[in-house]
Amino acid sequence: MYPDTLLHIDGAWRPGRQGRTIPVQNPATGTIIGQVAHAGREDLDEALAAAERGFQVWRRTSAFDRYQVMRRAADLFRSRADDIARRLTLEQGKPLAEALGEVKLGVELIEWFAEEGRRTYGRVIPARAPNVEQLVIREPVGPVAAFTPWNFPINQVVRKLCGAVATGCSIIIKAPEETPASPADLVAAFVDAGVPAGVVQLVFGVPSEVSSYLIPHPVIRKVTFTGSTQIGKQLAALAGLHMKRATMELGGHAPAVVFADADVDYAAKLLATVKYRNAGQVCTSPTRFLIERSVYDRFVEGFVAAAERIAVGDGLLPTTRMGPLANERRLRAMEELVADARACGARVLTGGHRIGTEGFFFSPTVLVDLPAHSRILSEEPFGPIVPIQPFDSFAEVIAEANRLPYGLAAYAYTKSLATAQAYSAAIESGMVAINHHGLALPELPFGGIKDSGHGNEGGTEGLEGYLNTKLVTRAGL
Repeated sequence: MYPDTLLHIDGAWRPGRQGRTIPVQNPATGTIIGQVAHAGREDLDEALAAAERGFQVWRRTSAFDRYQVMRRAADLFRSRADDIARRLTLEQGKPLAEALGEVKLGVELIEWFAEEGRRTYGRVIPARAPNVEQLVIREPVGPVAAFTPWNFPINQVVRKLCGAVATGCSIIIKAPEETPASPADLVAAFVDAGVPAGVVQLVFGVPSEVSSYLIPHPVIRKVTFTGSTQIGKQLAALAGLHMKRATMELGGHAPAVVFADADVDYAAKLLATVKYRNAGQVCTSPTRFLIERSVYDRFVEGFVAAAERIAVGDGLLPTTRMGPLANERRLRAMEELVADARACGARVLTGGHRIGTEGFFFSPTVLVDLPAHSRILSEEPFGPIVPIQPFDSFAEVIAEANRLPYGLAAYAYTKSLATAQAYSAAIESGMVAINHHGLALPELPFGGIKDSGHGNEGGTEGLEGYLNTKLVTRAGL
């Protein structure tokens, strides 16, 4: 059920020229389930040359014809959803229902970008002088280098792929080596739908080697990256050095504020659901819980009860609601954060430990009584650990929520329109959700501010980074 994964370069699926491969591990068992082809310098050169040729073809393809290819790709991807979701669970660990949801959202994103790509309109600007015409034209920026992480192997790729393809760009995707099969399934849908050779390349390899070679290369005109703030800053600096346009979707440490007038029981249940989705390995996951003191005990009791009801296990089992962490690195990181919190005097109300000895399972964890210097209050956990703190005033909670340099997502629960408006205005975040968590819909802009990056990968804003604006002004002859 799990295939070895090849590179896709210039319309062909093939191994790397040097024959090197990278093992792929099932995080639920720790066993090796496949291999992924490793791209060397020769492969990257071929991918760059193909992307340059593909761009010349695709930029001259009409928006309607690009739309038709993308709609066929969406149909193919939808028809293969069950098999793709199973491979996604095998390589990444998330429950099968979540994997299938990721595939279905991928289909929606393809369809939405296909439609929106037909609407990248220019405009006519009224001239000051007679016989002068002033036109604003939107043109594809050029070949794109895209770098994506393992937490959402399909949906992190599909936004970048669709943004490029819908606007007439070609793209080289450096997908995650830990979860290669599902991105390959996505690319295969576009290839089988008839995207011309050279428009879409898929490579794998050592991330630092691939990025350091592709980003400065003169063929590449845009860089898009999703990952940690530390790496994102390095890649953004490299892109800036070579005057490459860059979209950066980086880390976060999202505050989730529950005010005293909220539906506290509802907030506890919903926050437990969204927090432990994908084992907390979500960039927009709520990670700093700030609860008004008068309802603090009630919230903590409800949240802990909800966390303890979560069934942890192999994502292929129908009873599983939270799968393993994606790799051993994340398991060690969770153990270190809990150990630090305990050493600082925090209490562990539930969880706080590895589950079993096979795979990378970690228990849903709740921490309270955390001093300000606890690492988890400043470092993004990217795992199933929740620190809960009380607050006494609006000014206090806003100061704490805005304390960190991150600004990707922020949440609040309240029944007061005035409080909701005040929170939305005061919080420093690219995305804010009140009383729900609907941030990742195709038609919505998705992106952060401050150290969480710049640019957007959804909504009409998601196409802006792939388009140049050209002014053409001409007088009558």
